[in-house]
Amino acid sequence: MKFSSQEEYGLRCLLQLARKGPEASMTIPEMSDAEGLSQAYVAKLLRILRINGFVESVRGQEGGYTLSRQVNEIVLSDVLAALGGRFYKPGFCDHFSGTEEVCAHTFACSIRPLWRRVQTAIDGVLESTTLADLLTGEHAAHVPSVHVPRESVELPAP
Repeated sequence: MKFSSQEEYGLRCLLQLARKGPEASMTIPEMSDAEGLSQAYVAKLLRILRINGFVESVRGQEGGYTLSRQVNEIVLSDVLAALGGRFYKPGFCDHFSGTEEVCAHTFACSIRPLWRRVQTAIDGVLESTTLADLLTGEHAAHVPSVHVPRESVELPAP
């Protein structure tokens, strides 16, 4: 399982703004320097975040980017969905059909329930974690644990 660099760096850009405070702004060059990213890449990330309502751009001498919501209102599942998407998507198995057009295990898959459980666990953590939770630092961050009961998984039909 991997998160994309776009998801990682987009989240880092939001954290940079969050650490500055609710009224502060940062320019693309400032954020680029702070994260060690190219200005073009930061601009791309901020554009995605702006289109999806997480940041606002401010023009002028005091301009830059600011958070458009309070840190406790920015839910990580929403941010990561905007930046990249889910780990397991319904069409996931379509990409792993082998040499056939349709996977040989479409109707009796032993692996698909695992990916669904993993996605459910990921969703549980991300839906209950806000940007505010990440501001406390790595050792003190409140990241809730989630138990995914086996009963919540649909088993394939025999």
